[in-house]
Amino acid sequence: MSQINKKLLKDIGLRIFERRKELGLTQELLAEKMDVSIQMISNLEHGNKAIRIDNLINLCQILDVSTDYILTGKEAPPIITNDDLASLSERDRKMLKLIIAFCSDSTF
Repeated sequence: MSQINKKLLKDIGLRIFERRKELGLTQELLAEKMDVSIQMISNLEHGNKAIRIDNLINLCQILDVSTDYILTGKEAPPIITNDDLASLSERDRKMLKLIIAFCSDSTF
């Protein structure tokens, strides 16, 4: 394994460890919630093993973080929902439409 891959796995493991601690979870409890072994959690946190995609998705749901955060350390941009749009005033909706039109028009 290259030095870059080892560093990436260590960084991912550190983010998992820190978030688990923030939530007050033990390795045992996290393993139980994920239906995996404690050894797997330990290996992930120490950067000894890569995580499977299905386990990554499950882990992120349990830790309430995005996959972007676990993999890169950066949060994904927030997603605008229909509820968010519905709560805007008519004036704000018009402004948003203008902004979207401006951003999507390649002639500007």
